[in-house]
Formats: sequence, C-alpha cells, structure tokens
Amino acid sequence: MKVLVTGSAGFIGFHLSRRLLESGHAVAGIDAMVPYYDVRLKEARHAELARHAGFAPHLFDLTDSTRLAEVMAAEAPEVVIHLAAQAGVRYALEHPESYIHNNVQATYALLEAVKARPVRHLLMASTSSAYGANTEMPFKETDAVATPLNIYAATKLATEQIGHSYAALWRQPITMFRFFTVYGTWGRPDMAFFKFTDAILNGRTIDVYNHGRMERDFTYVDDLVTAILKLADCVPEAGRAVAACDSISPVAPFRIVNIGNASPVQLLDFIAEIERACGREAVRNYLPMQPGEVLKTWADTSLLQALTGYVPSTGIETGVTAFVAWYRAHYGI
Repeated sequence: MKVLVTGSAGFIGFHLSRRLLESGHAVAGIDAMVPYYDVRLKEARHAELARHAGFAPHLFDLTDSTRLAEVMAAEAPEVVIHLAAQAGVRYALEHPESYIHNNVQATYALLEAVKARPVRHLLMASTSSAYGANTEMPFKETDAVATPLNIYAATKLATEQIGHSYAALWRQPITMFRFFTVYGTWGRPDMAFFKFTDAILNGRTIDVYNHGRMERDFTYVDDLVTAILKLADCVPEAGRAVAACDSISPVAPFRIVNIGNASPVQLLDFIAEIERACGREAVRNYLPMQPGEVLKTWADTSLLQALTGYVPSTGIETGVTAFVAWYRAHYGI
C-alpha cells in the first residue's frame, strides 16, 4: 500500500512512517521542517526513515497547493494520514498566527488536494484539548465540544468541522482521531516529559504548574501508532454505526475516535516515574496554573475497541523507561 503521511519528520509522523515502512508499505512523507523546535531532531528522524527504500520525502509547506497537487499526482496514495500541525498549548499564547496557518490553512489545502484526487481513507489528527472545559469524565466522542480553552484546541476543532463538511459534500471518507498526551522515544522537546527528563539529567530545575495538581491520560506512542493503523482499515460509512457509542455522522462518511490509555495519571506520579528512570530526583519549582491548560483528561476508548478490538495499555513505567533510555543514547548522557 502507498500511504502519504504529513508531518513525517514530526514525533508521531516519524513513528507511524517507520512502522508502515517496516511492514512493507511505501510512504511518501511531507514535512516543512518548521523550526518550532530543533530541526536537527526532525532531520535525524527523516534520516532513520531514509534507511528504508520505500520512503520518499518531500520538504515543503502544505499550503503550497501547486506542490501538493504534484506530489498527490506523482505518489498516488491510497491512504492519507494527516499529522502535520502546529502543536503546543503555551506557544499559542504568543504565536496564534502559526496555528491558523499550520493547522487550519494547511488542512484546508490538503482537503482540496484530496478532493481533486480522492483516496480510500483520509485520517486526520485532532486532540483531547478539543474537550476544553468539559467536566464529565471520561471524555466521549459524542460529547458536545463548544468550549475550547486555547487557540490550539480551537484550530483543531475547526479542522474537525471543515473535515466533516468535505466528507458530506464530496463523500470522501474521513476519520479524525483525538490524541491524549502522547509520549515516547524520539519525542518533542517542548513536551513536559522531554523537558522534565532533560532538566533532571542536566541538573536544572523543572517547572511544575498548578503545583502538580493535574491528571493526564498518558498514551505511549507505539500504542497510538497501532491504533491509527488499525483505524486505517475502518473506513466510515455515513449513518452506519458499529456500536451505541459510535460517533459516525448520519450525513457523511465521517467519524471521530479517541486514542488514549483510558487511565489518567497524576502529574506528580509521572514526574516520580521519570525520576526513577533517571536515577535522580528533580529540583521542583511549583507554579500556578498556566492559561489555557485543563486539570484532567480521560479518554473513553469504547469506540476504538468496538472498531478495532484494540485498546492502548502501555503503563508509564514501561513507557518512561523506554524514553529515558532513548534520550540518554541519543544525547550521549
């Protein structure tokens, strides 16, 4: 199978592309190498993918519609998995324009390209941040989502709505997945698990917001990739539900699916696990809650299980141990 992966040099895009290549599929990867964090890490990920003959990298911004149309025509993918995005809640406080460009405009450009050359299945990443100020737990795909707390979440909700419109108008099957706090090897330096590990191993203080009184549904990246690949075979059909919990649209081949561990972890417990894996304690700087953050996330994964028979299950001890080992090897610490 030929798969086009956007954001192939990113954290999740890299892992997904590598799994596809290892399984014998061909991958066309698109990445703009945006310097939101150290581009050398993105280049190292692409270098790993280039070990496989089936990998074809394309370096450009998705909003370049001419180049995108050329790649779609040349690669002729059967499945497109859209992971390219501007991530991060705090960065949006100072750079909201980046989220409009890289999330909304780039997704629109991709949808237009797929409209011109339809594929068997288009899968696109959303976020657990879409649930915003919702308080009923666990979060279900059928819950109303009208209270985003930051620009990142708002732009991701926009892509869900735009995606539904394209699915309804052009009958292009689309699955959106809402990720829950993904972590693991080759991770993003702006994410808490990476920053904590980096600071602890290099003798710096870590900032702990809301004095650690937060919970996250931490999801190990390998589990996430397994879920995405299983969902690639679950092509939505308008109005055809697989279970009572199904979020399938009644008017479009469009579905939203949570991907999480369904097991929230206290932030302080997660930090303690990183300390254990690093073999040293953190020096903690306790701070108030940051604007745009939520207190707790918790995925209802009933729909994922109904569709695929799979539920992520890697615990933080296993996942954190693997990440710290990778970090030490990659950075020589």
